[in-house]
Amino acid sequence: MNRRTFLATASASALAAAAPQRLPIKKAVLLDMLPSQLSYAARFKLGRDLGFEEIECPTTPDERIAVELKRASESSGLRIHSVMNQAHWKYPLSSGDSAVVAESIKGMETSLRNAHFWGADTVLLVPAVVNPQTRYRDAWVRSQQQIRRLIPMAQELKVVIAVEEVWNKFLLSPVEFARYVDEFESPWIRAYFDVGNVVISGYPQDWIRTLGKRIVKLHIKDFKFAGSPRQATWTALREGEIDWSEVHHALAEIGYAGSATVELPGGDEAYLREVSKRFDSILTGA
Repeated sequence: MNRRTFLATASASALAAAAPQRLPIKKAVLLDMLPSQLSYAARFKLGRDLGFEEIECPTTPDERIAVELKRASESSGLRIHSVMNQAHWKYPLSSGDSAVVAESIKGMETSLRNAHFWGADTVLLVPAVVNPQTRYRDAWVRSQQQIRRLIPMAQELKVVIAVEEVWNKFLLSPVEFARYVDEFESPWIRAYFDVGNVVISGYPQDWIRTLGKRIVKLHIKDFKFAGSPRQATWTALREGEIDWSEVHHALAEIGYAGSATVELPGGDEAYLREVSKRFDSILTGA
């Protein structure tokens, strides 16, 4: 090998090493994003045709619909990877009302059974809501007490309970989120990290690096401030204020190789195809 060939080869190798690599993440879509006028079988097939590998479904107490979703998943090859629990907003685990908490527990039990039936490995849970009736400290203590009651069922069904940070005036920093998860001392309680939800007060790449291996699932959406006074606005992927290159670097650093579900409004096939395309560009670091 002469000097010119050596330098050319070395330069090409350096560029290849520096170029972003596609993250080993499975692309998922919310069931509610797919056209509701279609049958479940058609919706799942469309999701697969658009390049999604997995799907996240809501809590489904109706056994007939649960079976229909399972069949749609099996026929399309679009795996149900997670269940989005539905009871936690109306019936928060942090409530001081035992009847409210009982409804919340009931909803989570249904979600865990759905996950096991569908072959999903995770249930998303908003753990608490801080409001005029519920102090922050009470939300922390009460929600942890109730979640601990659910751990035996999660362990038996082999389904992780993944707590998510949302705009509920709770878990307001990555350090606090990490501590909340760690205090359970259980592999069945982990973090469901929403990239867009933290932009209002922080930087997703910082949260990702702090939470690290605690993250079991991701929600993907974009966010920006607009107007005067500045107002929070959800936006199309890659049109907001998130530095997706830094998010890509952070996910690569922690070795995240799980699922990421896009969480945006629904739309027609052309819209969803564009969402899928933009999602790909995020995962490739383009």
